[in-house]
Amino acid sequence: MKVEKKKISDLTLCYCVAPLEYKGRQHFLVASEKEFSCLLFDEEGNRLEEVWSGPGGTMTIVQVPGSDGAFLATHKFYSPNNSKEAKIVLCRPGEGGWKVDTIAELPYVHRFDILSRGDVDYLLACCIKSDYEYKDDWRFPGMTLAAVLPKDIVDAPRLLELEPLRQGMLKNHGYARDVKDGVNTGIVTCDDGVYRFTPPEAPGAPWQVDKLLTAQVSDALLLDFDGDGEKEMLSLEPFHGDTLCVYKDKGCGFEKVFQYEKKIEFAHAICKGEFGGEQMAIIGHRKGDRDLLAVRYGEQGYYVEVLDHDVGPANAMCLKVGGKDVIVSANREINQVAYYTVSK
Repeated sequence: MKVEKKKISDLTLCYCVAPLEYKGRQHFLVASEKEFSCLLFDEEGNRLEEVWSGPGGTMTIVQVPGSDGAFLATHKFYSPNNSKEAKIVLCRPGEGGWKVDTIAELPYVHRFDILSRGDVDYLLACCIKSDYEYKDDWRFPGMTLAAVLPKDIVDAPRLLELEPLRQGMLKNHGYARDVKDGVNTGIVTCDDGVYRFTPPEAPGAPWQVDKLLTAQVSDALLLDFDGDGEKEMLSLEPFHGDTLCVYKDKGCGFEKVFQYEKKIEFAHAICKGEFGGEQMAIIGHRKGDRDLLAVRYGEQGYYVEVLDHDVGPANAMCLKVGGKDVIVSANREINQVAYYTVSK
């Protein structure tokens, strides 16, 4: 593939990237994992404004459905060892700047999403752990929780109470959205494996929780690499690990069909997109070669292509911009926000 790179901003320890529909146009946000900024860009990668200068600690950003520029974000998750004060905030544009209100006090919240089913929006939140007493203390497993997100939350922010759906999830780190049978579901990963969380058909009914894979998984997503109409699972293993695998459901569960022969130390960035009609996964790792990678499928089977070298991506996302295929990457290890235009 041909890749044209443009550095669009410096941002200390840039981490989170997310799309945002605002003023009738596509934009995106990039935020720091430490006590630094969240920045707004237009779809062409032009920096528009600073949304906040702190407190940072932003692991996840998700737009409120149907809103004009309003979004939820994590604040004060600075690391698994410094996130007792982590929370989810509502941010929306207003006169005089962007307004921020806390809607969930949720220690150790790392990933979350808004899943809509019918006319109901659900907040699904993943806590990486539940407590700690010293650095790298993993004696207290995390959990996944949920709540109905009120339709008027943008106009009337208030604290929400979330109910645990599943506890005992050690190193509850990875999250990806996946549509199954027309329903938005959440793919959640931890040391115990990969789970699918499906919202209830009606408020008050139970969530459906299905275990898809038993393995120590840091991150995973589902996409149809080979074009047979069935999604494969790509995983990064174990927690903040160095192994990239692909699993295929052969009728009795997911079985491993590919493992990248090269170790990718501190694998972290993971997203998917369609490039010239081909579905690919975009992966980044933060130590060793610190590459941005594309995982593809061809006549020779699964293979990995290096898109950029020694940049240390923490997270990335794929966009369609005026007929062009674009990757936005938070190259955390070099404090750089990068905009890649990709052609096959």
